[in-house]
Amino acid sequence: METGSIDGARVLVVEDDILIALELAENLAQGGAIVEGPYHTLGDAMDAARATGIDLALLDIDLEGEEVFPVARILRKRGVPFMFHTGHADREILRTDFRDVPVANKPAEARRLLARLGALRHLAA
Repeated sequence: METGSIDGARVLVVEDDILIALELAENLAQGGAIVEGPYHTLGDAMDAARATGIDLALLDIDLEGEEVFPVARILRKRGVPFMFHTGHADREILRTDFRDVPVANKPAEARRLLARLGALRHLAA
């Protein structure tokens, strides 16, 4: 594994917009990741966060009107690095409870998103 790479990493993708989800999954796979998901609902995402052996996660905040923060708390408790990929980066909770979590504003350029995930993986190693 090269420094900052996501090659071989199992990446949980949580995104409710199917087109964005498919694009993210494709970009991650091209970057060498093994994609878990994408998961579109809070319940499915929570189950996946508890049950799957994942190395990283990329989380949309708004899932059909429900917030993804319960998933983020599960990942944090498990020690799985994650970042938010959202159009809702103005939330107070991101400045308080999740101030240490990277946020990529939608639409994020694929190359930069992969680099940020790679850096996150490297820091957690």
